[in-house]
Amino acid sequence: MRESASPGALFEPLGHRESRVWPADPSVYGPRRITRGGAYEVFIPARIADRAFPLGDEASAAVAHATKALGQLSALAPQLVSLDALARNVLRSESMASSRIEGVAISHKRLARAAYAREPSGRGDRRAAEVLGNVEAMQLAIDIGARNDTFTVNDIEELHRTLLHYVDDQEIAGVIRENQNWIGGNDYNPVGAPYVPPPHEHVESLLRDLCLFIARDDLAAVTQAAVAHAQFENIHPFADGNGRTGRALIYTILRRRGEIATFVPPISLVLASQPKTYVGGLGAYSEGKVDIWCERMAVATTRACEAAQHVALLIEEREQQWLDKLGRPRKDSAVRQLVRELPAHPVLDVASGQQLTGKSHVAVGNALQQLENAGILQRLNEKKWGRVWECDELLDLVAEFEQGVSTP
Repeated sequence: MRESASPGALFEPLGHRESRVWPADPSVYGPRRITRGGAYEVFIPARIADRAFPLGDEASAAVAHATKALGQLSALAPQLVSLDALARNVLRSESMASSRIEGVAISHKRLARAAYAREPSGRGDRRAAEVLGNVEAMQLAIDIGARNDTFTVNDIEELHRTLLHYVDDQEIAGVIRENQNWIGGNDYNPVGAPYVPPPHEHVESLLRDLCLFIARDDLAAVTQAAVAHAQFENIHPFADGNGRTGRALIYTILRRRGEIATFVPPISLVLASQPKTYVGGLGAYSEGKVDIWCERMAVATTRACEAAQHVALLIEEREQQWLDKLGRPRKDSAVRQLVRELPAHPVLDVASGQQLTGKSHVAVGNALQQLENAGILQRLNEKKWGRVWECDELLDLVAEFEQGVSTP
């Protein structure tokens, strides 16, 4: 039976604080304020599996508006010729934005080249590797949401492992922490940190409670996604990658509830444009001001849906312009098939073109040359063998779209 809640219950903190003491450690090299330890407070989130989340009129209206916007985006999707390619392109933008919130920013060109290279290597590629893992984690989140299975802690661990797939920190990938972590402050202890999540002995049970909450279907999907994301951030179950994993969860819930298919609204792109509003909303949730947080998430979702429709139509229009430039080639031709794949694969060589089209080495080579002659592709190198091309026009278009959305 769900807990009932009066309007006043909306402002009851969704958790409580407990005082702890960090022991002094003279062996640590640093100033005395670090080595001496001291008192700090941990936040232990409330259980939410059976909790009611009634919203006020303004938040309810914002959630209803966001739900309508998600429906309009889903209705548009079947009308798009290159749905899968466009979906992957928007997903890439969303993953980049989610990483940018954590301070990991790279260009679309750099990410596209890393995706072409499959396995980024070397210290200079670490940022690209992190974002590429985020792309795959976002896709996995949608796939998990499409399953009929019960959502479990193992699914959360799988998301985290995928997120860190390409980076060096494999010892923490998919591993629920067994130590205290904290946000901000110094690197040695949580004394003075702005937020200290629950001690590790609470984490497993809190995650199981979160999974039970995600299994519910008595809340609006947008409300459920907002609450689940905020709760996950409060739990902070991993040593690193919590923000990106928690934002991926939003898509698991929206897909599970049938609000999205493969075409995702870039919610993180909107959240990244107003970091103070985002972080402030998460703080409001912890204080029990669920209306504030759900309304902010709903507004971000609506704006993201509108942005997704806009970029989808822009790319669709650009594809038609390319086909006009090429003289409207046959539907079964290699060049036409490559045009359809460019939004998802803006960096290509002959081998990858063969994989995408199933055409011969000669047919794909000729098609790539046609695309270069038409100014649609630009050659990245001058090798006789192993030439690589990229679509600057597409990458610039998406970068301009992101810049527009990222401007508050």
